[in-house]
Amino acid sequence: MSNETANETANTPAATPSQGETPKAKPGRHRRHLFVGAIAAPLALGAAGLSLAQTNTTTAPLTPVAVSALAPSGAVAAKGEVAEIFGNKFVLQDGTGRALVETGPAGEGGTLVRKGESLTVQGRFENGFLHAQQITRADGTVVAVGPAGGPPPGRLDWVRERVGLATQPDTAALTGQVQRLGYTDIRFLGRGPRHYDVVAKAQDGRERLLHVGFDGNVREKPAL
Repeated sequence: MSNETANETANTPAATPSQGETPKAKPGRHRRHLFVGAIAAPLALGAAGLSLAQTNTTTAPLTPVAVSALAPSGAVAAKGEVAEIFGNKFVLQDGTGRALVETGPAGEGGTLVRKGESLTVQGRFENGFLHAQQITRADGTVVAVGPAGGPPPGRLDWVRERVGLATQPDTAALTGQVQRLGYTDIRFLGRGPRHYDVVAKAQDGRERLLHVGFDGNVREKPAL
């Protein structure tokens, strides 16, 4: 190439799109947009499902027992009135006795319940404390105060569940499976990504904590 031709090439301005013509995106920029979109889509779905999270943390309601009948159990409920409040703890009272209810971080500040309010408290009873998992108010409102059930937030199972794409376990079939193994008084305590935590009585009359997989596999955890 001659020096004259080289100079003409160097001095020629770069082509610009004519008026009304849309500039073509660079391939690299297009790929970046696709990558960002792929990341943003599941995050957006997860965020949309956050409003559903509270509705999935409650467990099946149990029939309340008298406060005086509370005994060590992994899943039990009692109904009464709030007699006293001590920070994140309060005294539940009925005509048979009083029990101290522990609400964890959800009850910090003492504003979760009101003195004189009628409640049904469901949770775990041990060492003289009723550790609340959920509280049902007189108007039927359910307040979850225990750990959330379901898959851990952020995982694919969690996103699928929040947007209604997860496979729903057959609770009736799983209950039947537990019954066939000789357990009675079956109570669903909570759930994990692919299993339920179930409290039931074994043939010896003692409670057991069971890991009940959605595939029907049942295994016993240490006795309560």
